Amino acid sequence: MAPYRVFEEYNIKITEEIQDKYRDVIKEIGEDVTREGLVKTPERAAKAMQFLTSGYDIDPAEILKGAMFAEDYNDMVIIKDIELYSLCEHHMLPFFGKAHIAYIPNGHIVGLSKIPRIVDVFARRLQVQERLTHDILECIDKTLKPQGVAVVIEASHMCMMMRGVQKQNSVTTTSGFRGQFEKVETRSEFMNLISSKLH
Repeated sequence: MAPYRVFEEYNIKITEEIQDKYRDVIKEIGEDVTREGLVKTPERAAKAMQFLTSGYDIDPAEILKGAMFAEDYNDMVIIKDIELYSLCEHHMLPFFGKAHIAYIPNGHIVGLSKIPRIVDVFARRLQVQERLTHDILECIDKTLKPQGVAVVIEASHMCMMMRGVQKQNSVTTTSGFRGQFEKVETRSEFMNLISSKLH
């Protein structure tokens, strides 16, 4: 299967099953599923959910392996401001924000576009921000085997903004470090370089 399957390749039977479930939900909340504005909503919602959870069908390690190149470069590589959108597994409401990722090569570099792609793969699953941070960190560390990896994610959660405590301005920051980034001086360099991007 290609790393990013196109929408037309989705199994129509699965789509129809999900549509039926969305149609039932709409009925259960008291809406008229036959009115003009809602007739195609189950289909649209099913397609959206399949897209937003398409990360289950992709192996992120294979994305990295497909673009690894031998290179004698031993300094920090940072990719900042990687947009991410995911679904909280507790309420299935979106959370969104940015990831800042760095690694120190150990004989191999990776195509820069592959880092944002693995962020997308893990984000397009039902997630919590803590595990999302860990998943990205572990994938890069185990696949690329660099001298060190750092991941910082800052995100806003609709489950906090729209319901519950309803705090619209809160931002959650999570981080993970491996290898050289466990050293205070290396971690500090990374944090200083991205500090202007953090809230």
